Amino acid sequence: MKHLTLALCLLASPALATDRMTVMLDWFVNPDHGPIILAEELGYFANAGLEVDIIAPADPADPPKMAAAGKADLAISYQPQLHLQVAEGLPLIRVGTLVATPLNCLLVLDDGPIGTLADLKDRKIGFSVAGVEEAILGAMLAPAGLGMDDIKLVNVNWSLSPALMAGQVDAVIGAFRNFELNQMDIEGVAGRCFYPEEHGLPAYDELIYVANPDTMDTDVITRFLTATELAVQYIVNHPEDSWEIFRSTSAELDDALNARAWTDTVPRFALRPAALDFARYARFETFLKESGLIDQTRPVSDLALVPGADG
Repeated sequence: MKHLTLALCLLASPALATDRMTVMLDWFVNPDHGPIILAEELGYFANAGLEVDIIAPADPADPPKMAAAGKADLAISYQPQLHLQVAEGLPLIRVGTLVATPLNCLLVLDDGPIGTLADLKDRKIGFSVAGVEEAILGAMLAPAGLGMDDIKLVNVNWSLSPALMAGQVDAVIGAFRNFELNQMDIEGVAGRCFYPEEHGLPAYDELIYVANPDTMDTDVITRFLTATELAVQYIVNHPEDSWEIFRSTSAELDDALNARAWTDTVPRFALRPAALDFARYARFETFLKESGLIDQTRPVSDLALVPGADG
């Protein structure tokens, strides 16, 4: 199967007609989606000849499945999940990056019993998503001399910080450092993060754009990425003005948590969303193989559009 190369030029040719496309978010609209919302509000999509339908999913597991089924032109997903889904045979490929650093962390109470990762022995750790989060946790525990048999996993669904604050668990994996930390602080409970990329894991892209490689329109996707790149430039240059624009789009966004999350997320947006860090994807594929989550490693070209390659 051949993959068309996604053009990386910044200046796309003016569109002769408006193309409509659907983008499935990974969750409800939040600061992680700033470049998409700003590209819409600032007219960058319109200038690129695009009419973009931005849809929040009813179930956060749905977006990549929708893209694979051709029911969405793009979906926002996560690099770790992409590796697993491709291994399972889902027709998906990464075409761009939205948030270019990990957001996931192992979250504990700042004044709690966990001072180091070694203190997690015989403790309860909450999680939401089986598979990747368990592999991340296992990799973080290993340097501390612990294994998965030394801790007890508790499925807290999506109630990560509430479960931690209520004392149901001693730590949670899968908390986002730009949200849960701020959420806890606003509620008067100080939290502290252990960052996976500082404790045994290869760095990865948190949020990425995925599409079905067999049905995607590379010209439309190129224009979408160009527009969001312009939006990121605006956000970085004008973080306060861009926050005002973002929060004005919905009353639900105009609160203290989203304001703090915006500030923490701005430096993590991909400045070049169409660019690919080839080695990053190869390293994470190797990590998943060594963790026993995939049977064999695949070439990066099976996971992401590789600039300058035809397939």
